[in-house]
Amino acid sequence: MTSSAIAVSGLRKTYGDKAVLDGIDFDVAAGSIFSMLGPNGAGKTTTVNVLTTLLKADAGTVRVAGHDVVTATKDVRAVIGVTGQFAAVDELLTGRENLQLMADLRRVRAGDQVVTRLLERFDLAESADKMASAYSGGMRRKLDLAMTLVGNPRIIFLDEPTTGLDPRSRRTMWGIVRDLVADGTTIFLTTQYLEEADQLADRIAVLDQGRLVAQGTPEELKRQIPGTHVRLRFADLDELDTAARVLAGSTRDDQELTLRVPSDGESRSLRALLDRLDEHMINAQEFSVHTPDLDDVFLALTGHTSAEAVAQ
Repeated sequence: MTSSAIAVSGLRKTYGDKAVLDGIDFDVAAGSIFSMLGPNGAGKTTTVNVLTTLLKADAGTVRVAGHDVVTATKDVRAVIGVTGQFAAVDELLTGRENLQLMADLRRVRAGDQVVTRLLERFDLAESADKMASAYSGGMRRKLDLAMTLVGNPRIIFLDEPTTGLDPRSRRTMWGIVRDLVADGTTIFLTTQYLEEADQLADRIAVLDQGRLVAQGTPEELKRQIPGTHVRLRFADLDELDTAARVLAGSTRDDQELTLRVPSDGESRSLRALLDRLDEHMINAQEFSVHTPDLDDVFLALTGHTSAEAVAQ
């Protein structure tokens, strides 16, 4: 097995004169979670469709588990699972029957045992013989992902899998995803929730208007964006006045008695800042380091906040 579960080079897809994917390149390490972020219409779902053999690219190469998606389609499909934005369960069947149907379609050996294990793993055993139409949104998502795992795929594509779920159900799904990766599965995740990418992803790629505008770990992406600062809180206005004079380039908030000081957040810089305050006999009651979050990164790279991007 190659160290790259997914390798993409020069991927292009156009519709008419619009380049939906404009020559993108990325690798996904085996046994990792790779998250693709971007505004609606950026090309995320198109990317997933190409990688899962549902759509043919106009140019570029894509290898999944070492197999070319064009010349070895059957081999690719044998090692992947796909969960889309909407749970693809049959509401006229029970949870058990949905899973059994997938086991039959995939010709899984000992299908009954596989179904039982999946029902237990996803905490669906008590609801196994209820109609899927009676399931909550979170239960349907879990059933959908359980169906994806029939056949034990090595690589799973999750296209906005927690859209519409309440926070508790979303966190349950996060736990399941982490367990899958701990077992050696590779996850390719698209999501509209920046917190989700921040919590789960080993690496993130930001896609905007068909181009990858940034790639890296969540921390690497945050460090690219200016805005890291130290926030100091003082006991009274006199202390705040003195500190503001000493610390050039700082921004004050008289109501909150706070001072915002630009910083890279590293220990050496923090030590120098506190030493400067000591030299002038200034005491800060509180201090904290603030770094940009993924929403700041998203805004800087795409020109939209995540909420605006989803609403488009």
